[in-house]
Amino acid sequence: MDVAFVSEFIGNERIFRHVDAAGWTPIYMGDSIPMDVGYCKRVVDGRLPRLIPDTTQEREAMALPETTNIPIGSHLSVPIRLSDGRIYGTFCCFGFHPDHSLNQRDLGMMEAFASLVAYQIDLDLLSTSERNAKFSRIEAALAQGGPEIVFQPICRLSDERFVGMECLSRFPNSQGKSPDKWFAEAAEVGLGPALEVSAIRNALRALPRMPENTYLSINASPETVMSRNFDAAFADVDTARIVLELTEHAHVDDYDALRRSLSSLRSRGLKISIDDAGAGYASMRHILNLQPEIIKLDISLTRAIDRDRSRCALASALVEFGKQTGSSILAEGVETANELELLRKLGADNAQGYFLSRPLSLEDALRFMTH
Repeated sequence: MDVAFVSEFIGNERIFRHVDAAGWTPIYMGDSIPMDVGYCKRVVDGRLPRLIPDTTQEREAMALPETTNIPIGSHLSVPIRLSDGRIYGTFCCFGFHPDHSLNQRDLGMMEAFASLVAYQIDLDLLSTSERNAKFSRIEAALAQGGPEIVFQPICRLSDERFVGMECLSRFPNSQGKSPDKWFAEAAEVGLGPALEVSAIRNALRALPRMPENTYLSINASPETVMSRNFDAAFADVDTARIVLELTEHAHVDDYDALRRSLSSLRSRGLKISIDDAGAGYASMRHILNLQPEIIKLDISLTRAIDRDRSRCALASALVEFGKQTGSSILAEGVETANELELLRKLGADNAQGYFLSRPLSLEDALRFMTH
């Protein structure tokens, strides 16, 4: 056959989504023609057979201008039927001359290919539908002013005073999804920076109400840091009381660009914290390339650290690394008195976790820090 194509039926037109030809072809990918022109709709309706070895033997085919104008001497066409029963379009091929060797076996192969095409289209449509649903969920959260913010106090181990709070996002209509999942879906549909900046703006409203000499720790990915609206969120903020916690686990391709994006805020006193130290290679690359003021020990390292020599050894090495590089060490996920005491002995500077305080509303967090 000389030309093969997949067409999609949309309203009263069919669109050529894929076209393959051995040489010259009268149609190209993206072309559209009225539905009643040509063979496809007539095959689906049963007015033309799916297998036509010789168009001169089909009166209906010979009545069509395309048969002589192109010309079409032989034709194979099968509908592409989706899993919900809808006809997506057709999978067709034709030759410029009759081909009497075409038979039911060839038609069966066409039908098998059409089934594979239908399966892939079903997957693509499902993916598009899921993407649209995610986009709508994130847009709705943004339209409602979300996400909401809760605050987890951070304790200085040397004198057991609370010196700051980490701002954590919450989604009231979470639909069973964790905050991490919401931000991952936002990034997937291109709304990651918008959702993160919205969370940052909501978090920064707490700063004027906090005790002096305390700070807010906020989260942002490198993609958001390098987005155009990021700096504007800090326009009227005392950035010397802000710690920016970089949350990205993936590879950063251009640390020079990331450092440039951070330079203005760092010159105004903003401090950098690297999350998840001890949990993977990405966080160590961030530490080496960004020289943060704070290194945050991951919960996977602090959990049961008092009963695990390997965790203890790695935490001790990171504490020593912090001393050598001028970075303070913050341990997250502290859940027991024994974990806290061991981290204090190792030389960790600060800690947070359920043993000290769960994430709280702003009012409760302020009362907790004060009393």
